[in-house]
Amino acid sequence: REAAQGPRRSAGGGSYDQFGGYENDRLFGDASNYDDDDQEADSIYARIDERMGSKKRGKRQRTGNNGGGNGNGSGGGSITNAQQPLISDQFRELKEKLSEVTEDQWEAIPDVGDYSLKYKQKRRQDVFTPLTDSLLEARSLNNSDATAGGTVALAGTATAVTDGFASVVTNMSGLAEARGTVLSMSLDKATDSVSGSTTIDPKGYLTSLSTIKIATSAEVGDVNKARLLLKSVRDTNPHHGPGWIAAARVEEAAGKLLAARKIVMEGCRVCGESEDVWLEAARLHPVEVGKTILATAARRIPTSVKIFLRASDLETTDASKKAVLRKGLESIPTSVTLWKAAIELEDAADARILLGVAVERVPHSVEMWLALARLESYDNARKVLNRARRNLPADRTVWIAAAKLEESQNREVVLINSIIGKGVKSLQKHDAVVSRSQWMKEAEAAEAAGAPLVSGAIVGHTVGMGVDTEDRMRTWSDDASAAISRSSIATARAILAHALASYPTKRTLWMQAVSLEQSHGSPQSLDEVLEAASQRLPRAEVFWLIRAKEQWRRNNIEGSRSILTRAFAANPDSESVWLAAAKLERETGEIERARVLLSRARERAGTERVFMKSALLERECGMLKRSLELVDLGLRNFPGFDKLYMMGGQICDPTQNNTQTSSNTTAHNPTVTPMDTTTSIQSLQRSREYYQKGLKACPKSITLWKLAAHLEERAALQARKGYTKARSLLELARLKNSQNPILWVEAIRLERRASAATSQNSNGSKNNVHTHTANNKPAGILMAKALQECPLSGLLLSEHIRYSPRVEQKSKSADAIQKIPDDPLVICAVANLFGNDRKAAKARKWFERAVVLDPDWGDSWGWYYAFELGMDRDAVSNVDVTSKEEGEVNVPVKKSEAIKERCIKADPKHGEIWCRIMKTMERRLTVGEGLERVATEMMDKSSN
Repeated sequence: REAAQGPRRSAGGGSYDQFGGYENDRLFGDASNYDDDDQEADSIYARIDERMGSKKRGKRQRTGNNGGGNGNGSGGGSITNAQQPLISDQFRELKEKLSEVTEDQWEAIPDVGDYSLKYKQKRRQDVFTPLTDSLLEARSLNNSDATAGGTVALAGTATAVTDGFASVVTNMSGLAEARGTVLSMSLDKATDSVSGSTTIDPKGYLTSLSTIKIATSAEVGDVNKARLLLKSVRDTNPHHGPGWIAAARVEEAAGKLLAARKIVMEGCRVCGESEDVWLEAARLHPVEVGKTILATAARRIPTSVKIFLRASDLETTDASKKAVLRKGLESIPTSVTLWKAAIELEDAADARILLGVAVERVPHSVEMWLALARLESYDNARKVLNRARRNLPADRTVWIAAAKLEESQNREVVLINSIIGKGVKSLQKHDAVVSRSQWMKEAEAAEAAGAPLVSGAIVGHTVGMGVDTEDRMRTWSDDASAAISRSSIATARAILAHALASYPTKRTLWMQAVSLEQSHGSPQSLDEVLEAASQRLPRAEVFWLIRAKEQWRRNNIEGSRSILTRAFAANPDSESVWLAAAKLERETGEIERARVLLSRARERAGTERVFMKSALLERECGMLKRSLELVDLGLRNFPGFDKLYMMGGQICDPTQNNTQTSSNTTAHNPTVTPMDTTTSIQSLQRSREYYQKGLKACPKSITLWKLAAHLEERAALQARKGYTKARSLLELARLKNSQNPILWVEAIRLERRASAATSQNSNGSKNNVHTHTANNKPAGILMAKALQECPLSGLLLSEHIRYSPRVEQKSKSADAIQKIPDDPLVICAVANLFGNDRKAAKARKWFERAVVLDPDWGDSWGWYYAFELGMDRDAVSNVDVTSKEEGEVNVPVKKSEAIKERCIKADPKHGEIWCRIMKTMERRLTVGEGLERVATEMMDKSSN
């Protein structure tokens, strides 16, 4: 380092300083640049250094004088840093005197708190001062037993001697003794000093202990922090009422009720203009004290409504409550809240008097005017509402109340419409902004209050506000649907009436109105709507047909015929009208009139459905030859209509009893005889020809494939041959109609029936051919293939659940529900499982879900009804046993009847078993009769 500095020292020409550098260097050795400014700066810094040095010298001199120096400030009297005494030496004498401090004096020393900002948030909750060795030794000496000459150790301690010195160590067994000593002291405190008996309830002792809340150190710390924080809030802003309330509630939560009362009363003194502080003080004190506090508060804040209301709540008698509220009304005569509270305590006569005064003091309160109008007579109520209208010209409630008043007196609709119209114009004149949606809410509210005419008047004057012309029909239709969803039927009816008045030729609006009347209207209102729709849209045959059907349901046959006659005049070539007329005559037993109508229909509107209905009528009457003639005639005109092929095949099928309606036919026409068939083989061949022609013309008709397979199956069963033809037909059908679950199910059922028939022939048993065989491998193989091709088919999954082994049905159900959770067939199959396990609640829940998902599926209703019939039968049997034992007879409520009524109302049209039974050739079945038969068949199937 010196070697490195040598050249620099010689170069600079001056001595080197560690902080200042070379003495002669000026700005890197260039002295020519040193000017007056640099000299002035150097002089300033020199004076600063001199000033700082003088301060340090004065401090050293004072320190030297305290340490025994001469204090003259001379160089000989000053003390250097090395000569200054240490702090530990200065406190040596005080440390030696600590041995004289007693234990009581040591406990009396206050803890030194650290209130610096650095440790405010991390301050320890408990500050402990360690004891000195002298105090510990003195305590051990005081515990010695002078009489015994030995030492008695404290409970939980033991004395150990090591190298001649005694030390206190912890004794774990002694801790238990110490705990027992503390418990005995607690019990002694609970002992009665007079009688010596304990005052502790032995039964409720543990219960009382469980109710004691033990505050943890964290909770105590939180309370202390809250106290400090709220104290700071109160000190900073003493006139802030919420700070006092929060501080009082902290003390209340900590169990310091007296402290809370003290704080809140101090708050009342400091910020007496805060009503919340007074209310908090009244809450924390007893009732009587609270009354006094609120009285003082009422004098301090005479305009506080809350204080008078709270004071009224503290009173126990109505007279006292009235006195307090009237005192408040004297101070605050414009308070609507106080007027309401005072009026509620009065009877009708006194309330009318108070309301009369109230509307004078607070004329802007609509509620007061309406309440007074309700208590007055009709004439006086009209006067009151007129006064209210003058005081509140921009309030719609007054106008609506006036209209309701007129409707309650059964006034004319014109008057009600006039009042609402004037109200709407008055509001527009006074620039009162009332939106269209608000008017619709008012209309619904009026309907809910029992004023449908007022609701209609409001709709008529406001439903078109703010709606563009091109959006009116859609908007009004949506408004009607929304009103129906909220059960506001009168409002929806008024909206549709207004829409139909603007758009009288819109079929969708008329259908919506008809649907509304069918669901929520009366037969008379429905007939009126249908008549208006028929007059407006005479070419729409649907309204004629619905009206004729409604008349037929009410057994008004002549009225129904009259309606259909008018429909013929308006729609002479309508297929639906001709078929409806023929059905009416057939249902009423007028077969000849039905034939005539169908004959005319074939001439005027010769459609495929007309030919089918004509053939069906002859078949039902037993005229099979005539029926086949009509079938052939229809096939010549419509070769692609599959139902005619089905009907021809069924008529010629020798395995079916086509003459089962002969008795019914004879009743209508005694001279009619069924068609004579030559041989069974010829009929079978003819039936096959119909099916074969139909399959060639209609290869996509699934029902036609099923009927052809069933024909071959029955033929094989009668001839005791195999089911090869039926299998080949179904396989061919699957090839031409891939991914069709119905064909897969038919193939699987065919294998089951074949297996059952084989086992019946071999064992000679009389089991049903539909009996499930668990070891039917062909059916299982087909089911696996079907599920691979149609994995989301509810028909296949329900069939798989129903015919799986019992131990596998739950897992199959879970898989099916996971795949298609909303399929009614799967839901119904799961419900049947619960029903078989006698879990009635779950089964009923799942059946209910199935019929709600698809109310048009009749099989779900049949299974549900069969289940309820079984439950009713069990309930009746249980009641019979109970009545025999107790001697009482309680008739159980049959839930099956409710299910039957719901099914009749739903009127299902589809379902595998449902359609087969409802289309039987015996006679036309009603929905209730069909449900009975479907349930009977399902119960037989379940039992087998």
